[in-house]
Amino acid sequence: MIDRSMADHTEQGKAGPLEGLLIADFSRILAGPYATMLLADLGATVVKVEGPKGDDTRTWMPPEHDGVATYYTSVNRNKRSIVLDLKDPVDLELAKTLIQRSDVMIENFKPGQLKRFGLDFDTAAGINPHLIYASITGFGDKSVGATMMGYDLMVQAMSGLMSLTGSPDDVAYRAGISVFDIMAGMHATIGILAALQERHQSGKGQHVDVSLMASALSGLANHTGAYVLAGVVPYRMGNAHPSLFPYEPLPTKTGDLVVIAGNDSQFRALTEALGAPQLADDPDFARNELRTMHRERLRPILVELLQAKSAEEWFEVLTAANVPCAPIATVDQGLNLAASFGLEPTVVVPTQRGPMEMIRNPIGLSRTPPSYRRGSPALGEHSEEIRAWLTQ
Repeated sequence: MIDRSMADHTEQGKAGPLEGLLIADFSRILAGPYATMLLADLGATVVKVEGPKGDDTRTWMPPEHDGVATYYTSVNRNKRSIVLDLKDPVDLELAKTLIQRSDVMIENFKPGQLKRFGLDFDTAAGINPHLIYASITGFGDKSVGATMMGYDLMVQAMSGLMSLTGSPDDVAYRAGISVFDIMAGMHATIGILAALQERHQSGKGQHVDVSLMASALSGLANHTGAYVLAGVVPYRMGNAHPSLFPYEPLPTKTGDLVVIAGNDSQFRALTEALGAPQLADDPDFARNELRTMHRERLRPILVELLQAKSAEEWFEVLTAANVPCAPIATVDQGLNLAASFGLEPTVVVPTQRGPMEMIRNPIGLSRTPPSYRRGSPALGEHSEEIRAWLTQ
């Protein structure tokens, strides 16, 4: 549906496996923009539609880079920006023309809010029956909570995640990132790709519906499964795991080290590396369920043994013994560690302000890898170009 003038290309040719797809991105903040950035990295042409004030995250600073909030910059690369005031009849018609020409539309307005502009799914499907229309909401578009604002922190609280996060003797904590925004963005991406694949067979578009609450309950996986399948309500255990031990940070001579025994053979390897192989034959510790049951007896034994070396020293010793373990790194240390592993966690993206280092798309493809063609756009940076194209 997209002509060559709007498609992005690289010096090597194709921008990626999704080259030729046009995505009308009416989303803002995090979940939707993260989804469309993943798709843009894979070659899709993404037109970011913003109101006159722009995406809220443009002003979410500090931190900032060259006067732009890093929050915004982190999830909006490879996109073009057009400013459209949906209250203006001319701009509204341009929005409808964009939808008519697009393969995918994604939005995260409050349910029902776009209907007054004629941009809801039913109306959009009438404009473009081939359209994949993706909605990301807080609590679905038909639930009692449909009219509620859908912020990640609310869903962390309401889904049960916060009841699982933090010390059992302290208050509940939010996760350190907007985990369900990111998860919903990934679920929306999967839904969009599935709908595009189905369209190859039917020729028809459809509505992809993702809510943060549904993503949260799915993402809680073994915890929600524990209740649904066994009637067990999980509770806050700090860094401990309800079904495995050891599977948590343990103090060493200097610093804490995450130590994991995911099965009995790993526990035996751990005891041998610690110089206490007899622990693996102790009737209370021989199997995982017994170690979990008797963790209060086993934990101080392991802590005492770990006092012999620092966290860094034990990391080398246990890794060499094939025992899963990890230092507790800061974000910068995590990036440096990934780089030392050869994972190449960052890429250099060309922007109007010069080359910019950004986090790499996590998807690796052997023939058609992600590409990094442009940075995050300034507000309305491509309005003139896109308006000209829409009025052709």
